[in-house]
Amino acid sequence: MRRLNRKKTLNLMRELDAFPKVPESYVETSASGGTVSLIAFTTIAFLTVMEFTVYRDTWMKYEYEVDKDFTSKLRINIDITVAMRCQYVGADVLDLAETMVASADGLIYEPVILFWFTVALVCVIFRMLHRIQSRLQEEHSLQDVIFKSAFKGASTALPPREDNSLQSPDACRIHGHLYVNKVAGNFHITVGKAIPHPRGHAHLAALVSHESYNFSHRIDHLSFGELIPGIINPLDGTEKIASDHNQMFQYFITVVPTKLHTYKISAETHQFSVTERERVINHAAGSHGVSGIFMKYDISSLMVTVTEEHMPFWQFLVRLCGIIGGIFSTTGILHGVGRFVAEVIFCRFRLGSYKSTSDPLPDGHTSNHLPLITDNSTH
Repeated sequence: MRRLNRKKTLNLMRELDAFPKVPESYVETSASGGTVSLIAFTTIAFLTVMEFTVYRDTWMKYEYEVDKDFTSKLRINIDITVAMRCQYVGADVLDLAETMVASADGLIYEPVILFWFTVALVCVIFRMLHRIQSRLQEEHSLQDVIFKSAFKGASTALPPREDNSLQSPDACRIHGHLYVNKVAGNFHITVGKAIPHPRGHAHLAALVSHESYNFSHRIDHLSFGELIPGIINPLDGTEKIASDHNQMFQYFITVVPTKLHTYKISAETHQFSVTERERVINHAAGSHGVSGIFMKYDISSLMVTVTEEHMPFWQFLVRLCGIIGGIFSTTGILHGVGRFVAEVIFCRFRLGSYKSTSDPLPDGHTSNHLPLITDNSTH
C-alpha cells in the first residue's frame, strides 16, 4: 500500500511539473542563437552590476509634522570675529517675550587678529566653504550628500588660531553658545556693553568714538541646536567688509527644527535659511537704525524628520529576478521573430529564382506536370 501511495504521489508530482525536460537530441543549436545568448548574458551582467550599485546607495526621506515642543530651550552656537576691540562691543539676545540673554551666560570675548588666516591651509578651507555655499544655493540636492557625510568625530570648526604674538590684537572673537526660548528673537552685536533696562535693554555706546566703529566681520560658525560634526551651515565662512563707520548688517533667519537619522549619526538639530541685508545709517537721508550686526531669527512651527533609507534585500532580489527573466524572455521573442522574418525572406528569394520546366501540347497549351513513370517505360 505504501508503494502504491508513493507511486501515486510521484505521478501526481510529475503531472504538476511546470518545467518539462526536453531531450538533448531534440534541441537544435545555431550560430544566431549563440550570438543572441551572448548579448543576453552581457546585458544581464551589466544590469546586475548597475542594480547592485543602486542597492548599495541610500537616499534621504523627508517627513513633516507640527513641532509640539514649546518648553525646551534653543541652543545657538556662535563663532564670530568683529573688527573692533572687545571692550568696545557687546553681544546679547532679546526675544519676542522681552527676555534678555546676556553674553556672559555662555559667550567668550577673545582679543584676536582679524586677518589671522594667512596660513595656506586655512585659506584653502575658506575658499572651499565659499564654493560649497554657492553650490548649495544652486543645487539643493547637495544637502542630502552633506547629511550622509555627517559622522561623529569630524571637525566642523576651523584649525586652531595661530596669532602672531608680536602683533597687537585688532579684533574681537565672540564664540560659545547661548540657550534661548523657542520664540522669535534677535541676537545682535553692537557698540558698548549691554545693560538691563525696564523696557528691554541698552548699550553703553556713548563712551565709544564713532571713528572706531568698524563692523567688518567674519562668521566662522553659526548654527542652532545640537552641534553636529560634518554639517555645513548657510553662514559658515561668511565675510563682510564695512564701507562706512555707521553701517548695519542684518541677517533674517528662519529656523526649522530637524531630526536627523542616518546610518552614521542620530541627532536633533535645526536647519535654517537666511536673507542678508546691509545699509549705511544716515539719519539725514532717512536711513535710521543702530550700527552693528543683527541676526533676527524666527522659529518655524513645522518640524522636519530626515531619515536615511536603504533598499531592502528582498526588493533587490525581486528586481534582479525581473531583470534576468525579462531579458531572457525579450531576447527569446526577438530571436524568434527575427528568425521567422529571415525564413520568410529567404523562402521568397528561393521561389523567385526557381524556373519551372514546361512541355508544349498539340493544342498550343503548355503542361507543367512531370511525366508519370510507369512499368512499361523501363522496357
